Amino acid sequence: MSNESESCWSGNGTVGILNCLLLAWEDWAGIGNLEDYLSFLEYLLWVFTPLAIVFILPFLIVILIYLSILFLHVYKRKNQLREAYSNNLWDGARKTLATLWDGHGAIWHGYEIHGLDKIPDEGPALIVYYHGAIPIDYYYFLARVIIQKGRTCHSVADHFLFKVPGIKLLLEVFSVIHGPQEECVKALRSGHLLGIAPGGVREALFSDEMYPLVWGKRKGFAQVAIDSKVPIIPMFTQNVREGFRSLGTLKFFRWVYERFRLPIAPVYGGFPVKFRTYLGDPIPYDPKLTAAELAEKVQAAVQALIDRHQKIPGNILRALLERFHTRPKTE
Repeated sequence: MSNESESCWSGNGTVGILNCLLLAWEDWAGIGNLEDYLSFLEYLLWVFTPLAIVFILPFLIVILIYLSILFLHVYKRKNQLREAYSNNLWDGARKTLATLWDGHGAIWHGYEIHGLDKIPDEGPALIVYYHGAIPIDYYYFLARVIIQKGRTCHSVADHFLFKVPGIKLLLEVFSVIHGPQEECVKALRSGHLLGIAPGGVREALFSDEMYPLVWGKRKGFAQVAIDSKVPIIPMFTQNVREGFRSLGTLKFFRWVYERFRLPIAPVYGGFPVKFRTYLGDPIPYDPKLTAAELAEKVQAAVQALIDRHQKIPGNILRALLERFHTRPKTE
């Protein structure tokens, strides 16, 4: 104890009663060790800040999506009077958002796309791609198609996405459907592009840095292409698993998804790694192929893109360093 505390306990009248009580409270609360506590808190902050950041960044993407939705609502309100006079009310909104997302991809990921010339300037095609933990690379692809091709690519999304509050307008404006085969065929027969990830949410959650395709025996997308008589264009984005990763490989989150179909596995990341999207050669319509045979052929084509352009296992540090040089694995 300090000299003042000793004076209190010895009955020395030179120290006031209030001072004695204050000193006693300080000793009881350990305020004398406050500097040690602050140092410990500073250490904890230093340790856990990087961990917090990698879980916060995915939420920033969600915020960007909702900002896009907010923009669409504002745009809709501003252009109510034009709606009766224009059949393309949302063209301006789509192009504006495409520019914003394309800018985000260029700045944060140095986004590149190789083989965009394989996307037809007109007429239908089915684009089949690998699904990352967050398919942000697909958003960049959609933006680039709108900007450079002047086309809106329709997309197939999981049912749960349509239950997310407030997202309905964004899905409508960008022609997102929940995937009945009849609707997919209808879109393609109408001359539209259509994008689909056969692995879907399951691939997003349970694939990892080894980049396995989690398609199972799915062949519905192949039947859609056969019924529509359209070519299939395979697509893969290099380092998409290094940008965002999922904890879905943990047994608990897998059990929850298999039991309740709830994709609640946390996603972390948001790392500014290099993204390069590669489009493979179109697989033409062949009436001789069955849906199962075509599905196997498309899976092999996507796997070939992975084998050619992705170093296995994926490495976040290596993917970050690729931002500083332009030479991919192979061209």
